[in-house]
This record gives sequence, C-alpha cells and structure tokens, in this order.
Amino acid sequence: MKAVQIFEPNDLRIIEVDKPEIQKADDVLVKMKAVGICGSDVGIYHGTNAAATYPRVIGHELVGEVEEIAEGVDAVKVGDRVIIDQVVACGDCYPCKQGRPNVCDNLQVRGVHIDGGYTEYMVVPQEDLYILPEGMSNTDAVMIEPTSIGLQVCSRAELTSEDTLLIYGAGALGATILKIAKTISNNIIVADIVEGKLEDASKNGAHHTVNLKEEDLQERIDELTNGRGVTVSMDAACTKTSLMQLLEVTGNAGRVMALGFNTHPTEINQFLIASKELDIRGSRLQNGKFAEGIEMIKSGELDFTDEVSHVFDLEEAQKAFDFIDSRDESIRKVVLEIK
Repeated sequence: MKAVQIFEPNDLRIIEVDKPEIQKADDVLVKMKAVGICGSDVGIYHGTNAAATYPRVIGHELVGEVEEIAEGVDAVKVGDRVIIDQVVACGDCYPCKQGRPNVCDNLQVRGVHIDGGYTEYMVVPQEDLYILPEGMSNTDAVMIEPTSIGLQVCSRAELTSEDTLLIYGAGALGATILKIAKTISNNIIVADIVEGKLEDASKNGAHHTVNLKEEDLQERIDELTNGRGVTVSMDAACTKTSLMQLLEVTGNAGRVMALGFNTHPTEINQFLIASKELDIRGSRLQNGKFAEGIEMIKSGELDFTDEVSHVFDLEEAQKAFDFIDSRDESIRKVVLEIK
C-alpha cells in the first residue's frame, strides 16, 4: 500500500509499505479516509519540528473507517467511521500518574515519533478510536483533532467567561481556538497580519480584531482594556517576537499560553513575568479531549462545515505541501483524501 514519508527534511516520498495486520485482541484495522495537514506536519517536512524523528510517515489528524476488528473488540464495529487519538502514552511515568499522558515521559505521537496516517491503512487499539458524529463528512471530521488542541489550551489557561482573551494568530490553529473560546469567554480579541483572516475571525465570534500590519498591538490592547491588558493570551503564531509581545500586553496576574514548537531563540523580559506575576504555561496535544469535542459537535455548539479550504489526493502530497508553502491567503485547512 502507498504511504507518504518524510525521508529527511525537505524530502517527501510516496513509498510502498506492507499493509498492517491485526495482531492483538483489541486491534482494529482502519481504512484511512482523510488526514489533515497541520502546521507541525509542515514543520516535520521542513525540519523545524524538534519532536520529530526521520524517516517518518506523517499525519496525526486521522479519520477512517473500521474495516476489520479483532476478537476482543467491542467498542466499534466494521463500517464505523472513526477518528484516531494521536497520543500513545506509557501509563507508568510521573506525568501519566498525574493524569497528563499528553506529556508522557515516553510519549509517542502518531505521525511524529511513530508512523502516522498518510497511508491507506492503520492498525490501532480500540481504546484510541472515537466514532464520528452522524452526518459529518470525513474531511470536516479532520477538524476534531485541532478542536481537541483548542479544548486543551482553554483548559490549561483556565479560561472563564470573565476573561479578556487575546488570540495571537488567526490561522488554522487560532481559528480553531476561537471556536472553542467563544463558548467560554465573553471578550475575545484576535490579532493577525492578514485582513481576510481577521474578517473571518469577526464572523466566527471575535469581539475585536487587530491588524498587526496596520496597528500597534500594545496601543490597541490598551485601548480595548482601558490600559490594564488582557487576562489571558494565546500564542497561535509562534514567531520570534510573539511571546515577548504577549508578555507586554497581558495584564497583572494574567496567563500566557505557549503552543508553538519553534526552537529558535526568542528574547523575553523576565521583569515583565515577575512584576506582573504572570503564569507562562505550555499546552501540548490534548488530554482526553476527543470525546468532549465530539459531544460539542453533536450538540451544535461547534460546526466545522466548510472549514476545510482545500483537498488533495494522497499521491498529491507534494503538491499540497508546496501549496501551503505558497502562503496563499485562501488557505484555512488542507486535507489529504485517501480513496
């Protein structure tokens, strides 16, 4: 069967691999249907994702259909459409025992540390499968995984209705966080350099937007918060200057959320952290958030219809990554479809 492998940075190959087989009593063979391209996948392709190992079949936003089940499987049946949890944890280390398997000491992420879903079939244990909401397309269902990331960062930030939230970056990640945050916070500011993305943010629930090409972030935040700063900020862009900017515009006793995997040095000011007593918190992957996200979709709180902007066939992976690199302003979410 075919698979998309990043052999080494900037070397994408379509390879032939053996079709996986059921070996354990709880194994499920899944025919892959759609897999998203995430910013971290682009980072693996370009060699800027510090977590990845090579060569690697990438893909961690994993939607498929159950084709075969082992004798011990009772959670799903043949024909069920499912999304696959990307986190594989040991269950025995300190983070796992603290209920935080998403930062397991021995963490393996599908598509990062072990082979992922840019392929025709995967075998996974039944506990890692979640049945998709009825009526949701396979391509739209790819958005459940980024939804889980949004749920995780809002949980880590302890976001409440009283918070004034700044989402820095209105790309795929920022847009997904916004969809979650608007169900919690009553005052959300979104900042970006692309006016079209800011217009989308306003339509999708942002109360205010800041065009970073045309407006000074500090001045605009002071104006919107009467000079005290936001209470929570989230870095969904991870540029060289974004963390420092968030330290500046987050007010006393605020929380600053870091999500990026950029390993380049960034300059920060320790005085801002100590004097404001800011909490700087990381947020990685998700911790049991798939079920929560699916329930929000079923209840109508979340709707990802038409969120996917472009779809390519699996064998067009190089074309898809090149298109993402073009930074076309029409790009929201790109998906590889497997037929």
